[in-house]
Amino acid sequence: MADGVLEKATRPVRRRLVFLLPLVALLGLTVLLGVGLSLNPGQIPSPLIGKSIPQFGRLPPVLGRTLGLSSTDLKGGVSLVNVFASWCVACRAEHPLFMLLQEQGVVPIHGLNYKDQPKDAANWLRELGDPYTRTGADIDGRVGIEWGVYGVPETFVIDKEGRIAYKHIGPISQVDWKGKIAPLIERLRK
Repeated sequence: MADGVLEKATRPVRRRLVFLLPLVALLGLTVLLGVGLSLNPGQIPSPLIGKSIPQFGRLPPVLGRTLGLSSTDLKGGVSLVNVFASWCVACRAEHPLFMLLQEQGVVPIHGLNYKDQPKDAANWLRELGDPYTRTGADIDGRVGIEWGVYGVPETFVIDKEGRIAYKHIGPISQVDWKGKIAPLIERLRK
């Protein structure tokens, strides 16, 4: 008889747990989602910061260009490597800034054309202008993977010794350029 009384007494507790557990799980997921949404995806840390650029052989230039790109081209001076593609909407947003920087001779900009069709990349640069000193057509995306590319656009600041000093994920704005990237380039040149 004591077992039956104990069983009857625990039934309401079990019922409450059945309703309470999903509520607690939902609350936990809501907190995790809120934290995730508050993070800046442009600030994903890169394990390559401070390390030598990944070595890669000569990539062919984007169709219609003459200078391809290899890791040896990225040593000896401070430069930018911009990962772009013709199918990338955000690349269009940052492209006028790169054209301005190229026009002013601020810093050499090298383009890594990521997983793009050769004719599409050539047409894109013909339409919008070509700010790149050198371009490399990374058609299969293998070089981009070695660089830890999450998507396009991404831009890397390379120091004189060929080390990655900074990685910017997403389109570069005037605020990004003036607030972080331009001052970093000046420090690296000294």
